[in-house]
Amino acid sequence: MSKYDIAIVYRIYPGVSKVPPIFSHNKYKLSELCLASFRDALIGINFKLYVILDNCPPEYKLLFEKYFPNNDVEYIALPHTGNAGTFGMQMDILLSQEYADVVYFAEDDYFYLSGAFRKMLDFIRSDIKPDFVTPFDHLDYYTLKLHKYPYEIIESGGHSWRSASTTCMTFMTSKETLGKSEKIFRSYTKNNYDASLWLALTKIKIFNPIYLLSVISSGGIFARIFAKMWFHTAGQLISGKKYRLYAPKPSLSTHLDNVCLAPDIDWDKEFDEKNKKINFSDL
Repeated sequence: MSKYDIAIVYRIYPGVSKVPPIFSHNKYKLSELCLASFRDALIGINFKLYVILDNCPPEYKLLFEKYFPNNDVEYIALPHTGNAGTFGMQMDILLSQEYADVVYFAEDDYFYLSGAFRKMLDFIRSDIKPDFVTPFDHLDYYTLKLHKYPYEIIESGGHSWRSASTTCMTFMTSKETLGKSEKIFRSYTKNNYDASLWLALTKIKIFNPIYLLSVISSGGIFARIFAKMWFHTAGQLISGKKYRLYAPKPSLSTHLDNVCLAPDIDWDKEFDEKNKKINFSDL
């Protein structure tokens, strides 16, 4: 029997890669806002947490100790390792740990709604048996030709879930499924795109020539996405399992990039309400 409901590896870096909608020039305050929401998203969940501190000053570890003082947390401090390297370390940790059957990859620029993990856990353990669950209802799902396909909506645990072809690198799955798809995810450490590896896993419409031409003609990035998909994961595309990925509607989290916040939620209001409850740490 598993000791915990879920094992999580949270990777954090003191730089800003996107332009967030709040604290755009203060990664430390942005990190604290995200951590406060992450803690509240875990209400009622028994979890094991690993924290990868990628080139972080000591104050970042203090943030985690502030928000998770009584939880089982392990810290891994690294010199500047980068996105691919820290993702590979997430894989290593989650595949080798024996605390939980359900695992979660967490990045440092996501804001969560309270109770989000209970809804995700209930869904991944449901009779639907999804392979992967993301907390993020991407704006891209509604704006890009890449996502113009018939999708499934499932009602489960008082929430709606839509089938999706891609997501980012913050997601939930089982340790068993991660082991079976390990080779595909390892391609991310070899310069594969996140969209490319997810398309190889979900296989939604990727063999439809009309759809492919339509997507590729909409912009150069999409040609590169499909090229990397075939270069890195041809074996999975040809003979691998078709996996099922689902995203919540409405979203349970948002990536803090000001041009692609999850739709249908007043995020400014959510940020403001969370901010009012935070006694911000000083750097």
